[in-house]
This record gives sequence, structure tokens and C-alpha cells, in this order.
Amino acid sequence: MLTGGCHCGAIRYEIKGEVINHSLCHCTDCRRATGAPMVGWAMTSDENLTITGEPSIYASSEHGRRYFCVQCGTGLFYSNAENLPGLVDTQTATLDEPEALPAQAHIQTADRIAWMKDVHTLPEFERFPPQE
Repeated sequence: MLTGGCHCGAIRYEIKGEVINHSLCHCTDCRRATGAPMVGWAMTSDENLTITGEPSIYASSEHGRRYFCVQCGTGLFYSNAENLPGLVDTQTATLDEPEALPAQAHIQTADRIAWMKDVHTLPEFERFPPQE
């Protein structure tokens, strides 16, 4: 079982059963909806997701629905009854232990920000770079 929730704790969730896949999405819609250069999504069946609290729903396209916490703004879920019936995606950065579910693929790379292809080569700092 995987657990997670929003930043303020108003919404909590549990994923029971099998995760179908965990993909890092680079599409423009995901980037704009989250303000992040890519978004991790864990896909499961609707029946494997239990939500405590009431997320708000934003119709981000004709059939796409994005679920978020109205209190803190954390994006949590995505569904599309037309293209992905019976399935729901959960933003994996909201998991209590995101390390428990390694990503399996990059998707929608046609929309990827060009500099994301080599982002792994940038210098790393455990917290912040040294002040000069």
C-alpha cells in the first residue's frame, strides 16, 4: 500500500493493489498545471484509490480532470473517462515515500523542455550552492 497527501494535510490518500505504471510526463498541460518541468504519475484503477478529504476538480480539457487541494493548491490526481476509463493517475511527488515507487519511463517527450534532456549533468548541492 502507498500513502500520500497534500502539503497542508487536508487531503490524504491510499493506493492499494497494483500500480500499472509510473511515468514522468513532460507534456505542456502537466507542466503548466503544476509549474514543474515534468510530473511523475502513478496509474492505478479507480477502485484502488481511497481519498480522505475533498479535492477540488479542474476541467483541464474536454475530458481531462485535475484534482487538487483548495486549501494549499497541491495537485494530486488526474482522470480522463474518455481516454483512460476506470483509471486514475496520482502525482507521485505527493507520496509519503516517493522512493518506494521508482519511475519507469518518460512520456510526452515531444513536449519536453529542451534543457531537461541533460538536467542530470548539472552540479549538485545537498541544500544550496555556496555563497560567493
